[in-house]
Amino acid sequence: AGCGGANYTADNTEYIIGVSGPLTGDAAVYGTAVKNSAQMAVDEINEAGGLNGVSFKLVATDDTNDATKVSTNYSSMLEQGMQVSLGTVTTKPGLEFTNLSVEDNVFFLTPSASGDDIPKNDNGFQMCFADGNQGKVAADYVNENYKGQTIGIFYKSDEPYSTGIYKQFKENLDSSITTVETLFTDANATDFSTQISTLKDCKFIFMPIYYTPAYTFMTQAKSQIAADAIYYGCDGFDGIESNFDLTSITQEITMLSHFNSKATDGAAADFVKKYTDKYGSDTLNQFGASAYDCVYAIYNAMKEAVDGGKEIPVTISASDLCDILKAEFTGDFTYSGVTGDNITWEDNGYVNKGAVKYVIKEANAQ
Repeated sequence: AGCGGANYTADNTEYIIGVSGPLTGDAAVYGTAVKNSAQMAVDEINEAGGLNGVSFKLVATDDTNDATKVSTNYSSMLEQGMQVSLGTVTTKPGLEFTNLSVEDNVFFLTPSASGDDIPKNDNGFQMCFADGNQGKVAADYVNENYKGQTIGIFYKSDEPYSTGIYKQFKENLDSSITTVETLFTDANATDFSTQISTLKDCKFIFMPIYYTPAYTFMTQAKSQIAADAIYYGCDGFDGIESNFDLTSITQEITMLSHFNSKATDGAAADFVKKYTDKYGSDTLNQFGASAYDCVYAIYNAMKEAVDGGKEIPVTISASDLCDILKAEFTGDFTYSGVTGDNITWEDNGYVNKGAVKYVIKEANAQ
């Protein structure tokens, strides 16, 4: 695991940021987006003069979404002088990275490894919503937009993913909001006529479930639920449009996200234009947007520390830089970027930022 205390950063002439992700294999679209976006941020920072004239360098390694490859990647990145990291792109490799990095006290801010245990040690932070934090984030969104109204909830009672989000959602929901609730289990996941009847008057239906039962519900409900109703899911909806034909569903289908790839103004729109101009649109996704923000957040935190009197020489050890960055991220540091404004972090490494409603499919024209 650890590299025996060898100081690999002593000869650094640039600040080295490491990341491990799937650059080949089934999940390569995610790793490629992260590498491209992080590199784009590094290039921009360097063009603007780096940190007090010292530039940054990204070292990206391929783990093919296989946790057994992370240890080799990690050692390789340390040997190349890694001082700070974006951790990994996906959760299973991320858990391995979490265990390795704590031994050497390497600070990491992951764009997209969303497992609740990824930031379990004090050197780890997330730019993405933690899996178990989605209920709270969804409730914040609903509280802001549906105060005093009635909403529907449709969840799966025999599944930890669904019940965990549901429970947290309810705990954080504003008391002015009335809920109409219905559920299903594996035993009745094909006929949703009873549940549709319960929710038929709701104009906003929160669905913390996976996309296959969601699609079944929407297909069966299309003529009974109001045409202007909105379905709102969490990351379980990710990929529904590529796995099912949604054209026959009349209602709007949306999901909780921290990045709107269809944004027409602001930081998200600027990022989309820069990214697609440079890399095309095939790998444009929230993983990349988040990685771009990770690099800038690390840079801004380093800059803030230097401005506050801390010394960060180019040869600083990963452990010493980690102590500086931990103090920043658990202090009053805030960051505004592509995936949110006034982003802050909790002491447990979870991110605090607003969710956006990402529209997967707009309502059919009536």
